[in-house]
Amino acid sequence: MPLFWKPYKSDVTQFIEELKARKPTLEEEQRRGRALLWDRQIDRQAQSEFERARVPQPPYVYQTKGLGQ
Repeated sequence: MPLFWKPYKSDVTQFIEELKARKPTLEEEQRRGRALLWDRQIDRQAQSEFERARVPQPPYVYQTKGLGQ
């Protein structure tokens, strides 16, 4: 292995490392943003009620019922 050899870093990896260096709070902001929508407790009671109330969709949604009737 030559002395001048450096490990390869893709352009994307370099971009992300530069972005994190310029904005050190980025990862914390991402975690807070994720917590707004995804990291929540699920209300199991409400979820089961939603599933029971679901109406099945007909196979051909835009077909009129009984063309000749």
